[in-house]
Amino acid sequence: MQDYGDALWLALGLLVSGDPELLEIIALSLRVSLSAMVIACIIGFPLGAIVAISRFPGRGAVLVLMNTLMGLPPVVVGLVVYLALSNAGPFGWLQLLYTPTAMIIAQTILITPIIAALSRQVMEDLHNEYAEQFRSLVVPRFTAMGALIWDARISLLTVALAGFGRATAEVGAVIVVGGNIKHLTRVMTTTIALETQKGELALALALGAVLMLIAITVNALVMSLRATASRPAYA
Repeated sequence: MQDYGDALWLALGLLVSGDPELLEIIALSLRVSLSAMVIACIIGFPLGAIVAISRFPGRGAVLVLMNTLMGLPPVVVGLVVYLALSNAGPFGWLQLLYTPTAMIIAQTILITPIIAALSRQVMEDLHNEYAEQFRSLVVPRFTAMGALIWDARISLLTVALAGFGRATAEVGAVIVVGGNIKHLTRVMTTTIALETQKGELALALALGAVLMLIAITVNALVMSLRATASRPAYA
């Protein structure tokens, strides 16, 4: 119990003193996760919009596939990206393995289905309200997609934050493709796993506290955005 108490005090000291290694790990974690979130939104929002407004044979199977991909096992994604980026893989010539870029690719693959599936549901609900108006005005498909994305922007921002939270907490894929290399690819989750295995709990606890703070901040932002979005409806 004394060890846990000492570790907590050391963790608090690292946070208060702004330990350079701690800040470096936090900065890399945020850079990787934010980059993955932005790329996933660029892919996922239009994909969700086009599925939301389209009716075609096999659409049900597409929806099942999108929902299934939301639960992609991170280690399997890491393995696939590893094989693709290794020297023997099709993209080995890019020399991206064990770099932050490889980690961004893995996280993007993980969270894009989440963002696409959730945004599809948001925009399909909105499209049900707009469909008759779109038909009467003969609105082109891409214009309708743009209108849905714009009008659902607040809800889509909460979807993006959900994707960011998923990316920040991920460990399986990034440790496979990043290698957890100090000062290069070491992020919060992989550092927590490593330091816990070594019995060095102070840094692990400090990073765990930062992760919890990020989770609380993301949830607070989501609640704030929802409150902001619903306010005009009751004004």
